[in-house]
Amino acid sequence: MEPCLGYVVDHLQGMILFDTGMGAHPDVDRHYRPRRIGLAGALAAIGLRVADIRLAANCHLHFDHCGGNPLLGDVPVVTQAVELDAARRTPDYTLPELLDGSRFEAVTGEVELLPDVRLIPTPGHTDGHQSLVVRRPDGTVIVAGQSHDTATAYAADQLAWQAHRHGHDAALPDIPAWLDALQRLDPCRVYFAHDRSVRLP
Repeated sequence: MEPCLGYVVDHLQGMILFDTGMGAHPDVDRHYRPRRIGLAGALAAIGLRVADIRLAANCHLHFDHCGGNPLLGDVPVVTQAVELDAARRTPDYTLPELLDGSRFEAVTGEVELLPDVRLIPTPGHTDGHQSLVVRRPDGTVIVAGQSHDTATAYAADQLAWQAHRHGHDAALPDIPAWLDALQRLDPCRVYFAHDRSVRLP
């Protein structure tokens, strides 16, 4: 069983939601047989309501990451323009109804959502995939979404990044070009969309 996780950033200027859960459709439910907690229920479990959310973003727009988007109403949902275009133009990219009624704000590249909170493009799983970076007094936290399926996969790329930096001449695996930007932030924790494990330094 694989989790589909969403995250809330409790910011002084308003709550930010990153990923909104798994969309519902008879074919999806028949294939995946999910044990779904809806967006309202997930927020209620931490003492919040949908009305408390100021901004939202999805790591990408596959149905298992944007299922609660239609419930957000006028809340801006910040997404990479290339991701939104792919979701709207590509058959079977996502459940089409999850794109209706959302107030998408398309951006290109890195963008600051609120002070000390920004989105960074991390393409790979999709061309428009993005990760959330939160600077905190105790260090930088990255919500990497589905940039990697597991913390273990991220750790493997992180080790290869370190080896590249130290000039190892042995054959090393290729790593995403954007990993350098994330690692230079010296993250104290990295979270994922489909793995409850947390990557620590």
